[in-house]
Amino acid sequence: MNLRLGVTAEDQEFADAVARFAQTELQPHAAQVDAGEISTVRYVPALGEMGIMGMNLPDTWGGTGVTPVAMILSLAEIARACTSTASMIGAHYLATDSILIGGDDALRARYLPDAAQGKRLGAFALTEPHAGSNPVDMTTRAIREGNGYRLQGTKHFISNADEADFIVVYAKTNPAAAHRGISAFVVDRNTAGVTVAAHEKTMGIRGGYAHEVSLDCVVPLENRIGDEGSGFRTAMKVLDNSRLDVAANCLGLSEAALAAALDWVRQRKVGGELLAGKQGIQWMLADMKVRLEAAWALTLQALAKRMAGQSFTQESSIAKLYASEAADFITDRTLQIHGGYGFTRDLPLERYVRDARIMRIYEGSSEIQRTVIARTLLKD
Repeated sequence: MNLRLGVTAEDQEFADAVARFAQTELQPHAAQVDAGEISTVRYVPALGEMGIMGMNLPDTWGGTGVTPVAMILSLAEIARACTSTASMIGAHYLATDSILIGGDDALRARYLPDAAQGKRLGAFALTEPHAGSNPVDMTTRAIREGNGYRLQGTKHFISNADEADFIVVYAKTNPAAAHRGISAFVVDRNTAGVTVAAHEKTMGIRGGYAHEVSLDCVVPLENRIGDEGSGFRTAMKVLDNSRLDVAANCLGLSEAALAAALDWVRQRKVGGELLAGKQGIQWMLADMKVRLEAAWALTLQALAKRMAGQSFTQESSIAKLYASEAADFITDRTLQIHGGYGFTRDLPLERYVRDARIMRIYEGSSEIQRTVIARTLLKD
């Protein structure tokens, strides 16, 4: 067994089992999912049985209890097979991480065990039409009403929203307090006053639906996650985790692209010579491999700090930034190596390019990651 630095045999064995499942159950249908814009939520029951829907949760709350390293390796394998499915799972983790990190035991007990088993699907509603990269600009309000809160506002690009069983919504309970006035709530999808629009027509990850969500509903007090004003702090911790999930998506997608490039150059001849023998192609392959290995190293470094209980905000931003830009590079070079064939829909390469493009945008754009990295540097 060839293990990366920081990966145990147990981590790799778990990921290998996930890889076998992904290559058997997900990869054969990935092109159909993309072309038909078929929701990958249909895989949730099987993913739940495998323990994949609860990889981010401890066994105390029904999760698999695997290490963060095993989880990231497994997410990379899922993304390698079907990036839309990996994106759907990541959105679910955003919701359950919010409850795990910020909620009390009563709230965790109500939602997390079923979520870990795939019996309940979660969504995470932070972004708004005019508040994407800066959550403090959000206008969704949560106003005390009776023994609960009335939530009013609109959220945008919310993955899983229509098919979710619950949505974690971030809203302002005290607008005058800026980020200290943001709170979080668990809103059951069937709550009166929750309206979800049709899914967006996206460039890539077409099987991972994103929606606009309109809210004018009442949620009980016990559905608030933590204290009033603690929502922003919870969201930032959740995003530290999720940026590594995105890095994993990028790693899996890059692995799939590089494998396709290697297969192609070993059989494609130009002028009677295999492409693999041409120095220009060899240099392209080398550059792709270097970026992939660097992305793996940066991601595992962030995981090491996370598992040690240390702050890993800077490291997760570095990993997400580098891995997402490496995925763009690797998928683009793979398509280039295939020439005109790469531009056709007969091969998965143009899908890889389209799927990779969102990675530099969601969970914080590349520009935001650079801002986070610079700010943490300047604090030292």
